[in-house]
Amino acid sequence: SQCLFGRVDIRRRVGRDTRIRDVGHERGSYNWRHLQSATMSDTTDSTAFDSGHFRTIMGHFPTGVTVVTAMSPDVDGSGPQPVGFTIGSFTSVSLDPPLVGFLPQLGSSTMDGIETSNSFCVNVLSDQQSDLCWKFAKSGTDDARFSGVDWHAAPSGSPILDRAVAWIDCSVEAIHTMGDHLFVLGR
Repeated sequence: SQCLFGRVDIRRRVGRDTRIRDVGHERGSYNWRHLQSATMSDTTDSTAFDSGHFRTIMGHFPTGVTVVTAMSPDVDGSGPQPVGFTIGSFTSVSLDPPLVGFLPQLGSSTMDGIETSNSFCVNVLSDQQSDLCWKFAKSGTDDARFSGVDWHAAPSGSPILDRAVAWIDCSVEAIHTMGDHLFVLGR
C-alpha cells in the first residue's frame, strides 16, 4: 500500500503539529511538484508505524458520506428495528453484476443487525446533511439514531431516509474480515 501526500512521512508526526503538510511548504500550501510516496512496508526507518497519523492522513482523502441502514430482525419480541450508521468507506465494486461495498469497524452492533437482516440500503447524503451524518455517526446512540428521522422501506425492507439524495438497496453477497474492519459486499 502506498500513500502520496507531499513529502510527509506517514509513520510520524512533525512535532506537535497534527495537520498534514509538507514541512517544506509555506503556510500549509501544497507543492504538488514534489510528490513522493511513502510506503507503509518501508522498514529502512526505525520509526514505528503511527496508526493515528495514518488515520489523519486518510481523513484528508475526500469521500462521499452515506448512511447504511437495515431492519434488524426481531430478537426480543419487540419486532424488527431500524439500524444504521454513517459510512464514508463506500465504493462501487462492479457493474456486471452490480456490486457495492463498505467497510465497518469490527465489533459494531449496527453491523450485527445488518448481517442478520441479510440486506442493507445505502443512503447517499449531500453536503447539506451534516446533521444526518453526525446523528448516525455517534457511538452508543443506536436506539436514538432514527428518532425524528423520516424514512420509508426499500424493496428489501431496509430504511430509505426521506432526505437522502440517492439510495441503493442491496442484499448481502459476502462479508470478509480485513484487519480491524469488515468488507461488506452487496448486490
